[in-house]
Amino acid sequence: MSWFRSRFVFWLAKALLAAAVLAPLCSTARAHHSFAIFDQAHPIELIGIVQEFKFTNPHTFIVLRVGGQNARSVLWHLEGQSANSLRWSGWSAESLKPGNQVRVTVEPLRSGAPGGAWSASKVRFLDGSPVVSAAEGSIGR
Repeated sequence: MSWFRSRFVFWLAKALLAAAVLAPLCSTARAHHSFAIFDQAHPIELIGIVQEFKFTNPHTFIVLRVGGQNARSVLWHLEGQSANSLRWSGWSAESLKPGNQVRVTVEPLRSGAPGGAWSASKVRFLDGSPVVSAAEGSIGR
């Protein structure tokens, strides 16, 4: 019995040491996904033309051409949720195509640069229709 007990204690010590070493790495990975760079208290609405829709992980991106001052357009780089999260809402890599005109409410970058964070529920086509219908967003698809 003492042989078994000493082996168990040794195994338990190894497991606890491994957990202690790996725990800080988990918090580092979570910190990477912080949205603190975006001004969540002052959302803005953009109307523009989709230049590119990147349906990737860990974040999706919309590159949106927005009319600017003096008729010059500005490219806005908008960061969204992961592709996996958007799939649950019915989105796919084909949901937005270059040339689509959209209206999107974003949380702009605090720096003032043309960028921000977007969420699936705040993107609509210019005519007001949703990018993904409620039927497409069902989990059982």
